[in-house]
Amino acid sequence: MEVRRPSRRAGAARVRRPIAAGLAPFIAVGAGRFRPSRRAFSLIEAVIAVGLTVMAAGTLLMAVSTSQQTTDEALRQTIAAGMAEQLMDEILGKRYCADPYNGYETSLSRSSWEAAGKGRERYNDIDDFNLVRTQPPTDAEGVLLGCDDGLGGVRAASLQANTALISRWRQEVDVYYVTEANPAQRLASGTTAYRVVEVRITEEIPGVGRRVWAKLQRVVSYVPPVP
Repeated sequence: MEVRRPSRRAGAARVRRPIAAGLAPFIAVGAGRFRPSRRAFSLIEAVIAVGLTVMAAGTLLMAVSTSQQTTDEALRQTIAAGMAEQLMDEILGKRYCADPYNGYETSLSRSSWEAAGKGRERYNDIDDFNLVRTQPPTDAEGVLLGCDDGLGGVRAASLQANTALISRWRQEVDVYYVTEANPAQRLASGTTAYRVVEVRITEEIPGVGRRVWAKLQRVVSYVPPVP
């Protein structure tokens, strides 16, 4: 007896057979041809990813550098402010003028004897501090700040501060007359009963110039002694 096989009709759906486990990474493309499935980045995608990473790293490094610079400047400003206050207190603790009956001296300066001291220990009135320029900063006895013991001597080596930070710093003082109507206006010449004491702490930065870290101004006035 003749046995007929069922003919495959046109358009009949083919039965998909499961892909063997060993061929899972491949996809059938045609008869007898296979190609790997796409699982890696293309060259352009890799270049874009690297570029984005470099940009993000650059932004992060810039932020860290800016933050570090801001912190360093804040530290310097804080130290300088303390130095300026200390020097201002020293100045304002002196007399207004050498001669209490003559508060209108035209020459605001120290004498040769006063200038011949170890530091500022001979200064006895405010105008002696005019045009002080001391680098590195010292106390009234001429001892480097951070090394002084407050009594005119030097503290023990183990207790001394690292003065490398302030080696290029300078104490600056100007004393000048201002108008009585407007103490903010400096007199080009002449005298009044008002003076301004200006204290600055500056630093000479290589390649940049001198920078002011702290600046203080105080107005003082002359009051004649009671007869």
